[in-house]
Amino acid sequence: QVQLVESGGGLVQDGGSLRLSCAPSASGNIFRINAMGWYRQAPGKQREFVAAITSGGNTNYADSVKGRFTISRVNAKNTVYLQMNSLKPEDTAVYYCNANINTYASTSDYWGQGTQVTVSS
Repeated sequence: QVQLVESGGGLVQDGGSLRLSCAPSASGNIFRINAMGWYRQAPGKQREFVAAITSGGNTNYADSVKGRFTISRVNAKNTVYLQMNSLKPEDTAVYYCNANINTYASTSDYWGQGTQVTVSS
């Protein structure tokens, strides 16, 4: 069973920066990682799309984060990053990593456990 592990969340002031990372806890049964992405869920709200990146490096962003957030990945490390700059209080949420992964048994979407990002005003 593949598990995604996020890191890098925390408390930051308005206008600050954070970098989130996400990678599988073990890669032994992974054949290929396709698209990877980040979602977030604020208290009382539905989970929403933030950014995604294909295995070839094509990216897509939610309008609310364009120009402030940058998604990237290092395929050799099976790791995806989210660089968040110019953070705003409305960016406060639990951020979840998502990846579409081919194992030797199947292809499925996997989610991380989430990491809290809090932006204080």
